[in-house]
Amino acid sequence: MTNIGNDVQFNIYKQMHAPNPNRLPTQFEEWQKQAREILEDGPYEYVAGGSGGEDTVQSNREAFKRWSILPRVFRNVEDRNLKLGLFGDMLPSPVMIAPIGVQSIIHKDGELATARAAASMGVPYIASSASTYSMEEIAEVMGDAPKWFQLYWSSEPSIAKSFVERAERAGYTAIVVTLDTPMMAWRELDLKNVYLPFLIGEGIGNYLTDPAFRAGLRVPPEEDSMGAIMHWTRVFGHAGLTWEDLAELKTYTSLPIILKGILHPEDAKLALKYGADGIIVSNHGGRQVDGAIAALDALPAIVEATNNQVPVLMDSGIRRGADIFKALALGAKAVLIGRPCMYGLAVAGETGVRQVMNNLLADFDLTMALSGCRDLNEVNKGMILPADR
Repeated sequence: MTNIGNDVQFNIYKQMHAPNPNRLPTQFEEWQKQAREILEDGPYEYVAGGSGGEDTVQSNREAFKRWSILPRVFRNVEDRNLKLGLFGDMLPSPVMIAPIGVQSIIHKDGELATARAAASMGVPYIASSASTYSMEEIAEVMGDAPKWFQLYWSSEPSIAKSFVERAERAGYTAIVVTLDTPMMAWRELDLKNVYLPFLIGEGIGNYLTDPAFRAGLRVPPEEDSMGAIMHWTRVFGHAGLTWEDLAELKTYTSLPIILKGILHPEDAKLALKYGADGIIVSNHGGRQVDGAIAALDALPAIVEATNNQVPVLMDSGIRRGADIFKALALGAKAVLIGRPCMYGLAVAGETGVRQVMNNLLADFDLTMALSGCRDLNEVNKGMILPADR
């Protein structure tokens, strides 16, 4: 059982008589503001921005406002249980860190700092194909802590196969296949800044260390870095994939395969048909299809379509504990946190990521308690109502 909300909150209040001008923020908006002050336009807007006019980014946040929590009272909520069993692991909470690439543009320690923060809390970390540090380096700093690997399915089959096999050897326990990025979207802020970090060698660490990728180079990347970068631009995405290709991926690994980026209930049914072990409802934080449905709005139909046959997770737009509560009430088994962790990374490295996650977990724990829930099973559709009802 846990009282993380009470503990984190009290530790902050204990500083009342000894003010600390360097104390880290508690508000999401302050983390973002400080990150904006630290980062240059290119890196900051690469993280904060979305595709097109950013309507999907805005919709993700507005979706949470369309639901209201309906608290219950006179329940014994002195102790809460946030633990979750998922794919054979017992996790301390239903919260994990989303796959985010090129973290080295945010902080020099990049993915290693975020991974260390996750490991120190037992929070699952999902390593991105587009990490600057290799999947093996990330796994090494995490030890036995829970970790998944996210695959951008390369147009070169041997690279996709190699990535998955490397991840399994390195100790990752699930493969997250991102489906919504066969190519990069029209991102106006990145185009304005003429900023794509991959073209300066950031975010391609897994490729530069991969034998299948290196086999396609005329000379090693150590001798011709720009040649390697240009090769990366040719093999990164794969717009020709279909559902039938999932069978081939399943021959590469015995790990659970979780499909990320599903928004349509018919795609959820196809995911089950073709053998997916889990689904992540996501619109990539609004970074791919401008004007797409908000992830939270898509969640209930996906949950209904899967009929509890596989776990359904969710990301995009989560900023506070109440958001986590609403996502779980609508059927998500767990949620993924993205931009808040990156703002924490920018402000204070590993410590910042840990503080962001502690704040979120504390907020969620207190929201559960004050809504009358002692266990995750009690966070269900009966605990929320449409806000306009």
